[in-house]
Amino acid sequence: MAGNLQPDDTDRLQSLVVDLEHKLAFQQRAFDELNTVVLEQHSEIEKLRREQASLRQLLEELTNRDRDEDLPHEKPPHY
Repeated sequence: MAGNLQPDDTDRLQSLVVDLEHKLAFQQRAFDELNTVVLEQHSEIEKLRREQASLRQLLEELTNRDRDEDLPHEKPPHY
C-alpha cells in the first residue's frame, strides 16, 4: 500500500505525524509539570501531618496534666 501513496498523501501524512509529535511533546511537558506539582503537594501534606501529630500530642499532654497541679500564678508585669 505504501507504494500506492501519492506525493500529496505523503506530505499530508508527514504533516499529521509532525502535528502528533508536537501534541505528544506538549502533553509530556504538561504531565511532567503536573507530576512536579503533585510531588510538592505530597511533601507539603506530609509536613502538615507531622505538625498536626505533634500539636495533637502536645494538646493531649496539656489536657492530661493533673488538674490539681499548682501552676505558677504570677501577676502580669503591668501590675
